[in-house]
Amino acid sequence: MRWKGRRQSSNVDDRRGSGGSGFRFPRRTASSRRVRLPSGGGGKSGKGILTLVVVAGVAWFVFGINPLTLLGGLSGGSGGGIPFEQSRPTEQSTGTQRNDEMKAFISTVLAETEDIWNAVFAASGRDYEEPRLQLFTGQVRSACGFASAASGPFYCPGDKQIYIDLSFYDELRKRFDAPGDFAQAYVLAHEVGHHVQNLVGVLPEFNKARQSMSKTEANAMSVRVELQADCFAGVWGFNAEKRGLLEKGDLEEALNAATQIGDDAIQKRTQGYVVPESFNHGTSEQRQYWFRRGFESGETGQCDTFTDTRI
Repeated sequence: MRWKGRRQSSNVDDRRGSGGSGFRFPRRTASSRRVRLPSGGGGKSGKGILTLVVVAGVAWFVFGINPLTLLGGLSGGSGGGIPFEQSRPTEQSTGTQRNDEMKAFISTVLAETEDIWNAVFAASGRDYEEPRLQLFTGQVRSACGFASAASGPFYCPGDKQIYIDLSFYDELRKRFDAPGDFAQAYVLAHEVGHHVQNLVGVLPEFNKARQSMSKTEANAMSVRVELQADCFAGVWGFNAEKRGLLEKGDLEEALNAATQIGDDAIQKRTQGYVVPESFNHGTSEQRQYWFRRGFESGETGQCDTFTDTRI
């Protein structure tokens, strides 16, 4: 991925070393849940699912569009960019050098997401509220409670911030066999996708609806939320390619990451069998499909996971 020499976001706070979520396994608090692992409420599914349909009305209010397509019809595109020299964060870098390079890389990717989503929102006559990114080590306190590095990257709707311990990217490469800078960019773009969902009302309505769902029902709806964030990440990828940032093999890196972190793949790796009713992010096939769908179309209107009968 060509990234050096491009603008870095000013919305990055470096809290590493201060001691003190999630891409995979964060804990929850009662007041403001991270975008992960829904809890069961014990109600009937009809009420909960019907409540979530309110999201369509929210999207209509926010974007002035057909509620059945959520963010439909908006192109993720903006103008092209000037490609820079090939420059990946090197796998051989270690210690401070690698951390500083990773910070520069992640700050650049965040800036690119800002450009894309500012353009998408502006096309509908709306302002995009840019999220802040918190870099931490070990553990961190957010409006969603405490989280450790083991939680992985996460987005907290309560403070509209993304939290990342950069050591996760080593885990992504080593533990999940998903190396590459575009795989790393996909992770951040996915969390930014949750921020977009929060701004247009998807996450608030989901958090309301889940209270009347059983754990299995809430897990199933969580899958739809997560897959939409994957699709939004794909929309960003479409624009990154349009700007001339992608290199040969970058798309494959992201698709491989989506495969390695699918619920079925993780359960097979960790326990040797799968429990579909416990899935809350989507299967490897689903995550690949929805990222590719956003990547190939570049249109947020293609990211309606809530009415798609194949999920």
